[in-house]
Amino acid sequence: MKFVNHVALALAMATTGAGATTVRVHYPVAKEGIFIRGDKGDTTWDRGVPATKPDGPVQVWTYTWPDALGDVQMKPTLGQDKVSIGGAYRIPAGATLDIYPFFGPPFGKVTVVKDVASPQLNNKRALRIYLPPSYAENPAKRYPVLYMHDGQNLFDAKTAAYGAEWRIDETVNGLVAMGKMDEVIVVGIDNTPDRIPEYTPCCDPKYGGGKLDAYERFVIDTVKPWVDAGYRTLPGKDNTAIMGSSLGGLASHLIAGRHPEVFSKAGALSASFWWNGGMAVGKLPARVPVRFYLDAGTRDDGLADTIKMRDAMVAKGWQPDTDLLFFQAEGGRHNEAAWAARVDKPLTWFFPWGSTKQ
Repeated sequence: MKFVNHVALALAMATTGAGATTVRVHYPVAKEGIFIRGDKGDTTWDRGVPATKPDGPVQVWTYTWPDALGDVQMKPTLGQDKVSIGGAYRIPAGATLDIYPFFGPPFGKVTVVKDVASPQLNNKRALRIYLPPSYAENPAKRYPVLYMHDGQNLFDAKTAAYGAEWRIDETVNGLVAMGKMDEVIVVGIDNTPDRIPEYTPCCDPKYGGGKLDAYERFVIDTVKPWVDAGYRTLPGKDNTAIMGSSLGGLASHLIAGRHPEVFSKAGALSASFWWNGGMAVGKLPARVPVRFYLDAGTRDDGLADTIKMRDAMVAKGWQPDTDLLFFQAEGGRHNEAAWAARVDKPLTWFFPWGSTKQ
């Protein structure tokens, strides 16, 4: 009876011009059908109401509420009982929301692409690609991309420089399953024996450096176009982030600051802002439309230099907790285990659940 009432209500809205709040579920389902659970109208959290079956080859299932019900919280199910992974979706009254759910195990997959050539640096390195849990299950979906440096250290303790990994795949899997962040593709870019020069501008009196410009072009002109051509990405700047630690944090901060047309988010964990007498702080350019995450631990981790950068950015117009998030990690050291323990903070700030628009 509830479904009959819902159909009658939808027909009435169509004929009278009353407002409609609609969810469009993109999923390649066959015989099971898509059902909707929610907190308003005919839907409940205990049992689903069937969405409208699509006509033709495009698999987009729809369900509609009257605007008078206000904002709606909902989740789709595959058949009556298989609830989508992750959090509930919120639909503002009068809006139409497109969602791309998945129902299988919440585990992404990491593949290694060897010997990716860099014409800018005249060398080769591996890329480590994390594809999110829904990638194979829901081919209609496209994803934001997070580019990370020191790729060897992200996913596998066996390849990590000091035997400890960031656990990026496990962390993203868990945050997605709990509905705390959206799914993303993560591209880990391995470092090379030229790590210090590649991640730094010229020139520190002790360490030299100076190949950051070429490395930046490698990321922007070689890696990103290759990833966008080969995977279902959302290639625009609003869905593209860059992140790293130590010198990789410095590189992320500088690259994003110079290229806000490519990156809208940048994470700098324990960044080496001490480089070349603090040049990144002293020569900080005018504010650009990039959201920056900065952090440092309290135990030999460059906290004072990170605080200087935070204060300099605030003076340039960045707004704390709006486009600048700073975190002081009590007891945190300068190592992969410490970064793994707090990487959830930039991940959930950059890609909160329900924030990605296809």
